Amino acid sequence: MDKVLKHEMVPKHEVLPEKEAEELLKKYNISSAQLPIILITDPALKGLEVKNGDVVRVTRENPVTGRSYIFRLVATL
Repeated sequence: MDKVLKHEMVPKHEVLPEKEAEELLKKYNISSAQLPIILITDPALKGLEVKNGDVVRVTRENPVTGRSYIFRLVATL
C-alpha cells in the first residue's frame, strides 16, 4: 500500500484543521455537503487519521499551471 502513496501520480492529501475548514466554507459561502466526496476507504487517505465529515485538501503540482488545490469531504457509503 505504501507504494501507492509514493507514486508520482498520487497528489498530496491532507486533512484540514476544523477551523481552517470552517473558514474555507465561509469564504465560498457553501456547506460541507456541497463539496465533492472522497470515500474514507480511498487508498490516498491511508495513513491519515480521517473521519467521516473531515475536509481534505488535495494539492496537485503541474509544471505548466503550477500548484492547484481541490477540496473533498470524507464520506462513507
